[in-house]
Amino acid sequence: MKNGPKIIVEPPGPKAREIIEESKKYLATTTREFPLVIVRMENDLIEDIDGNIYIDFAAGIAVANAGSRNPEVLEAIKQQLERYIHSAPHDFYDDLQYKVAKLLAQITPGNFEKKVYFGNSGTEAVEAAIKLAKRATKRPRLISFIGAFHGRTLGSLALTASKPVHQKGYFSTIPGVEHVPYAYCYRCPFRLNRGSCDFWCAKYLDEIVFQSYVPPEEVAAIIVEPVQGEGGYIVPPKEFIQELRRIADKYGILLIVDEIQSGLGRTGKLWAIEHFNVVPDIMTSAKAIAAGLPLGATIFRADLDFEEAGAHSSTFGGNAIALAAALANIEYIVKNKLHERAARLGEKAMKVLKEAQEEIDIIGDVRGLGLMIGVEIVKDKETKRINKEARDKIINLALKRGLVLLPTGKSVIRIAPPLTIEEEHLDKGLDILINAIKEVSNA
Repeated sequence: MKNGPKIIVEPPGPKAREIIEESKKYLATTTREFPLVIVRMENDLIEDIDGNIYIDFAAGIAVANAGSRNPEVLEAIKQQLERYIHSAPHDFYDDLQYKVAKLLAQITPGNFEKKVYFGNSGTEAVEAAIKLAKRATKRPRLISFIGAFHGRTLGSLALTASKPVHQKGYFSTIPGVEHVPYAYCYRCPFRLNRGSCDFWCAKYLDEIVFQSYVPPEEVAAIIVEPVQGEGGYIVPPKEFIQELRRIADKYGILLIVDEIQSGLGRTGKLWAIEHFNVVPDIMTSAKAIAAGLPLGATIFRADLDFEEAGAHSSTFGGNAIALAAALANIEYIVKNKLHERAARLGEKAMKVLKEAQEEIDIIGDVRGLGLMIGVEIVKDKETKRINKEARDKIINLALKRGLVLLPTGKSVIRIAPPLTIEEEHLDKGLDILINAIKEVSNA
């Protein structure tokens, strides 16, 4: 499986349709929107059950940064399978835990001592961050952002605010969370213009929220995505994140940075927060950390550690197979400087997409860092009206032509291929995407 795309039968083919119908009988309703039945993945290509081959612009939701089935990661998994699978890692010690924790402490921002908590997923990494912040500060409140996605378990769900469906029917989650506007400059919530707004979206927190109804001395932490993921691949101005750090320091509030989707090379740096010259107190990582195996990590200032055993733990968090994969995966990303490759290919992709934006009226905005790029589809450039219907048609049309994409936000197409994508496949994928946008626009 070296070249793509190759469409033998229009998807979903007959075998795929059979699996899809049977799956609907037995699988819980989640977010399966697209008729793709996968049987094999290799680096930046996907094969479906009917033999079609697709270029992968999704990477398992920004998981396969080092490519699907990376040979060095596979070898590490095989070697660990010969040793043991599970050791109750929060009750016993093993060499993998400290090796991965030490590596994460070394490559994350901050010239201070750090510790790491291992869970099974992004939402668990956020849950641990919430607990650390509340225990360390003895404060009850949290600040999150409109458009944020931090997970779906009830603690992290309280911080999530990207779609009403995530919250519907689950009230109440943990109390004491206040959501404030994010720096979504294309759709400024205050209807201000970038350049003359003085970054009011950040200062609003200090000058309105903290001065009107949320006592800042009761706030444990501000949690923010340096690039909003499920909110629409939104890249804020550098000054927005810097102002949040200033506000946090002013009131003794911890700054939690959620790098679950943006971390480990995705944005052209190892961590997206490095674009903003800001050092967080706590960071969360998951998705790309173990190349597709379930693992989450919460990296934090050592002085914030739980003061007593049993304050937080997990049976499977830090599973040996996942940690073996993580160690090989992170070392591969660093050794091969995949963040630098993402920066180069991302710059190329942005240039192509910006040129298409000039030509096609339904491309409202193109934004991104590295290979974390969002293309916002609108009714027209003047009104900027959301165009979810066209966005979904484009994604489905691209699938039929051999390109796998995922939506994000209200009407955004996300571009997040493996950072190891063949340049030829990146070019082909962009051609398919742009032609699909043109066709939907003309229709």
